Parts: sequence; structure tokens; C-alpha cells
Amino acid sequence: MDVEEERLKGQAEIWEHMFAFVDSMALKCAVELGIPDIINSHGRPVTMSEIINGLQTTTSSSPDVDYLTRIMRLLVRNHIFTCHFHQERNQILYGSTPSSKWLLRDSKFNLSPMILLQLHPACLKPCQYMGNCVKESGLAFEKAHGCDFWGMALANPQFNQIFYDGMGCTAKIVVNNLLINFKDGFNGIRSLVDVGGGTGSMIAEIVEANPHIQGFNFDLPNVIATAPSHPGVTHVGGDMFADIPEADAVIMKWVMHDWSDENCRKILRNCLKAISKTKNGKVIIVDCVLRPDGDGSFDKSGLAFDLLMAAYNGGRERTEIEWNMLLKSAGFPRYNVIEMSTFPSIIEAFPE
Repeated sequence: MDVEEERLKGQAEIWEHMFAFVDSMALKCAVELGIPDIINSHGRPVTMSEIINGLQTTTSSSPDVDYLTRIMRLLVRNHIFTCHFHQERNQILYGSTPSSKWLLRDSKFNLSPMILLQLHPACLKPCQYMGNCVKESGLAFEKAHGCDFWGMALANPQFNQIFYDGMGCTAKIVVNNLLINFKDGFNGIRSLVDVGGGTGSMIAEIVEANPHIQGFNFDLPNVIATAPSHPGVTHVGGDMFADIPEADAVIMKWVMHDWSDENCRKILRNCLKAISKTKNGKVIIVDCVLRPDGDGSFDKSGLAFDLLMAAYNGGRERTEIEWNMLLKSAGFPRYNVIEMSTFPSIIEAFPE
């Protein structure tokens, strides 16, 4: 490639990165309109008229066909939907893809709530303050909203529900992989505490698949107050920075990445205390293991999520080297990393 070709390629890449946010917002639009569900409900590729008819059942106004056609054109380019021209019908037909199957509202494994959370205006606004944080330090979320992430969730019930819907949908995907990839890891565990377990959906599925386990769902009292009952699960309100209920093992999904190393050490030391009376106690961390130079399916997403954690609450995703240093400093000298067919990995940490 000569110099001019390299310059042209570089320019094209910058334009593509510049407009990447439009890809995200078009995806959000499709989710909000329920287009994946409309196409899927027919069981075959559909015309634009059929999509419009599906939209008209949820709105009293007339949808803008041209606007939607242009949105669909981008989503087809991004492999969210398929598109082909049907010669006999003289019409364009839109179909589902493996990607759009992850956006179906009635599917057990559905990422739509996470899309609505991550692309919510409250979550997008802090990204405008990254430069300020580099120059002045501080939290982007606080600069954008005047409060931290948890303060907004506590003060805004609607946003809080969007947050827990997003966490709930990822929990279903993660626990499904956890029960497959870590099946033997639950052997010998009689009691298990899910720290930061929200409404208890993950620990409930673990206990259902492993009825020998007594499950404890541990979160802040205001969170526990809204948690439904689950067979074999006891809800416990408290503060993980103060004390964690005693058990054979502790599990944490997407908890550690919310916090600095200093705060994570506090949490891990409380975990160590919680399992101290068990001979083979362990902590099961479900979180990202960053691979900055990796080419795996989720490696690029991990780097993006790392920046979001910095913007939201000063947290971080960690490389294996960083996990190793953190765990050792908190009293866990031995660990295993177990890959899953989803975004996070399993880090199984032992006190000896």
C-alpha cells in the first residue's frame, strides 16, 4: 500500500469511528420499535408494509416509511437484519439474523434491556466529559449529573428499573453459561452467597440447578426490599464493605468492575472472612478479563466497557495480570480463569 492509499484508509477509518454512535442509536431505535419481534412473528422475511402494519398496532399515528427504510438500510449493512429483492413480488424483504435473535423481547436470552440501559441519555451524557476527567480527574457521571450512578438510581425509580432490567437480562445469559462451563465448580458447596445479587435471579437459577446449595441473595436493604421470593434462596440486606454473610463460597457477577482496587480489596477481604470457617472455601468472580491485544469475540467490547466503568463510577475492567495482583493483595494467592461463551469470564479464587 503506497502513502496515498494509507492516508485514504486512515481518513475512512476516522469517518467510520466518528459515526459509530449512529450505529448504536439505529440499533436502539429498532429495539424501541420492536422491529426484531415484528419480523420474527411472521416466521419469514417481510415487506416494509408488513413492518409498518406491525408498528401501527402500537401507535395511533402513521409511521414515516422513508425514515424507517433508511434506518433499516443501515441496520442491514451492520448485519442486524437481512435484505433481498424478491423478483416475483417486486418488493424488498427484510429478515432476521443471528444478531437480531438476541433482541427478541419474549426470548429468555434477550439483550434488548441492556441496549436500552447503555444507550439511555443518562448513560450517554457522561461520555461527553471524558476529556474533562483526563484534565481534572473526577467522575464523568458526577460531572454530567451532579450525583453518582447509584444516587441517580436511588432517586429515579424509572432509571433504577431500567438498570435492573439490563442487569437481569445479562444475568440470564451469564448464568446459563455459568451452569454449563462451571458445572463441577458447584460440587461440594453447601451454601453460596451472591454478593450484589440484585433481585436474586442468578442465585435462584444456580440453586435450582444445584438443589444441594443453600442460596443467599445479598444486596443493599432497599434492593432486597423489592426482591421476589425464590425457592431455596434467602434474601439478606447489608453492606458488602462492612460485612458479608458466612458461607462455603461467595459469587459476584459484575461487582468488582464497579470499584477501584482499594475498594475491591475491602470487598475481597470481607469475602475471605465470610468463607474462613470452610476448609475449601472460594470466591467465584464473574467479570471481564481484558485482553487489549486479543482478537476474541468480546475483546473489543471489554475495552469499551472499561471506559464506561471509568465514566460511570470510577471502576475498571482488569487484565489477568491486574486480577492476579489484586487477588494476591487481598489474600487469594491462587486462582483459575475459566472462559465462557459470553462477555465475562469466571475467576475462581482460593485463599490457599
